[in-house]
Amino acid sequence: MRKISILVIFIFLFFGCKQKTVVNPTFYYWKTDYQDKKVETAYLNQFKSKSLYVRIMDVDFNPDLQLPVPVSPIKFSDPIPKETDIIPVVFIVNQVFNKIDTMQTIVMADRIAKFVAAKVKQAGKPSYRELQIDCDWTKGTRNRYFKFLEQLKANPLLKGKTISVTLRLHQVKNIVSSGVPPVEKAILMCYNMGNLRKYGDQNSILDQHEMDLYLKDYLEQYPLPLDVALPLFEWAVVFRNGQYAGISKRISKTQIDDKKLFKQRENSILYDLLTDYPAAGLKKGDVVRWEQVSAKDLLATSKFLSRYLAPRDRNLVFYHLDTDLLKHFTNEDLQKVIASF
Repeated sequence: MRKISILVIFIFLFFGCKQKTVVNPTFYYWKTDYQDKKVETAYLNQFKSKSLYVRIMDVDFNPDLQLPVPVSPIKFSDPIPKETDIIPVVFIVNQVFNKIDTMQTIVMADRIAKFVAAKVKQAGKPSYRELQIDCDWTKGTRNRYFKFLEQLKANPLLKGKTISVTLRLHQVKNIVSSGVPPVEKAILMCYNMGNLRKYGDQNSILDQHEMDLYLKDYLEQYPLPLDVALPLFEWAVVFRNGQYAGISKRISKTQIDDKKLFKQRENSILYDLLTDYPAAGLKKGDVVRWEQVSAKDLLATSKFLSRYLAPRDRNLVFYHLDTDLLKHFTNEDLQKVIASF
């Protein structure tokens, strides 16, 4: 009897002392002009967000200059709220690392560090603690990308700052070929996981089967501390003659629901265009796959991830801070997602 009591006490202590996950909810800001809109800032306050991930610019290779250059950098019409830290994010097109050598990556690292520092000041912040690099690297670009990250960490302007990177599902599963970036932490991008260009009624934004396939047996062993990013966005994927034709930014749920414009294929997410639609560059017969994410999808994803992620303090970042997207979710919806971690 005494042995059983000791065992019960041991089990209680073991589970009682298990580290709990503390979730810090926040958002990506992925627009080219930061404006302190009251409705959007209210979400930061509502979720007690301590920081905001702000896309500073894209970096792509310019064939005329034969150099990587900034693309669509952000401007700050308003400062970031005083109580909110900025986490600058720089998206680098993967092919850049196929075009430049190691000496050029040193130059790129230095220019990015200076550009980011200037933009942070424009945002009304004296400094920042973390810089995030967003790049979907591959086996072929891995070595040069990782070298760039090391060069970035060594830059004097980034002394004492955390460098984080984005991590796709395939990079978790294929860790041998993808490698582990030489940084302090990563953020798991739980969206854009299906085949966007494949014709059919699958949802390429969020796919539970893909997560199970790429993460279930691999996520728990991933060696870097992980934050998590979840999608709030929706989009219209266009197909013409069965071939991928792009994403239409001119199509919203309002147009999709207009029965004079589109006819839904039974209960699928495919819609046939009934007439030419010049305003969106579409032609009669084009097929639009309307992809969106529900509160139910987000909750299922968060519950799945909580089973395999190591317990620790982590940022949960919703993509992205936009009134038109957030209106599809109630405060209760997102609070349930947060709590499930």
